[in-house]
Amino acid sequence: MPACPRGNLPDIALVVSSHSFMQLLKTYIVEDSKVIRDSLIAALEEMTPIDVVGVAEDEATAVRWLGEPGNAVDLVIVDIFLKLGSGLGVLGAVQRAQTRRTMVVLSNHATPEIRRRCAELGASKVFDKSNELEALMLYCERLAAGEAGSSVCGEFN
Repeated sequence: MPACPRGNLPDIALVVSSHSFMQLLKTYIVEDSKVIRDSLIAALEEMTPIDVVGVAEDEATAVRWLGEPGNAVDLVIVDIFLKLGSGLGVLGAVQRAQTRRTMVVLSNHATPEIRRRCAELGASKVFDKSNELEALMLYCERLAAGEAGSSVCGEFN
């Protein structure tokens, strides 16, 4: 596939991974730590079929951006504890808007109570930052291939 400037990419880009074609997932990340956010973006874009199209470090910015009709994304990755607001507020706002977006949580606080609350607010999965990053990447690959299911780590238990 010839290289083309980022601004000239088609709406649905395809990438080759594991000898199969996958849709490139337009992804929005809500993470307040710049160091973690930058590392996460680099890892996800290098190792999974993800194109990060926007970021926020607080609830209000995320809710505002995700509420704009032109800001369509396939996947939203949300941290729970933010500098201002909460990832739970982001999940609730997206759920109330009834938009079709896959939402996952990536947090250092993936307790059973947080997992249950995230599930109630529409999160498909909850991943622990300390030991489930590979599971998140596998989930992203499966989601892009249309195969994401409950067999991937990041369960709600």
